Amino acid sequence: MRQAFALLIVVATAAVLAAGAVGPLAEETGALAPAPSVREPMNRGDDCLSPGDLREAVAEKRVVPPISAIRAARQAIPRAEIQRARLCRHEAGLVYLLTALRRDGQFVQVMVDGQSGQVSGQW
Repeated sequence: MRQAFALLIVVATAAVLAAGAVGPLAEETGALAPAPSVREPMNRGDDCLSPGDLREAVAEKRVVPPISAIRAARQAIPRAEIQRARLCRHEAGLVYLLTALRRDGQFVQVMVDGQSGQVSGQW
């Protein structure tokens, strides 16, 4: 049983190497697909606060409550469903990043200023 498993691993590894997608020459030969370019105006949420930090910021009145940001996003994009809301650090301070699903199936990102609760951008 062990020999059959080892043989299977060797054959699979040889097939992957023969395809040219893995190995030291993969980058030089262009076998790797280019990374897709995605237009991200923000830091992709890498610097977002945890739920506990969000509650603390709201309790200390450093930011408006999340429901205020959701209401502002709903006014900016009527009849859209808010799918996700995060509080993140941005060069302007703390902002809510909301993901809304429009009726036509398109996702829209909305940025709401954390202190004022006003929509500061959408894409």
